[in-house]
Amino acid sequence: MSKYGPSKKELRFRLAFSVAGLLLLCAALAYRGMPQGVAMFETIGIAGAFFGGTLIWTLKKLVRKEYSDAS
Repeated sequence: MSKYGPSKKELRFRLAFSVAGLLLLCAALAYRGMPQGVAMFETIGIAGAFFGGTLIWTLKKLVRKEYSDAS
């Protein structure tokens, strides 16, 4: 356990936010179809990397119990 850093409650919020973002991204792709050109990079590359990276980072922190004591 670390004295500094996000608490367990904040990590759970980040996890929920990441899952919601990925679900909205998938829903938008299902509704609008696969974008072409630069829009594909922006939609899937940037948004997917942000929400996916946050999801993986948060899960890693929660599984390893690397959060502050103020939970």
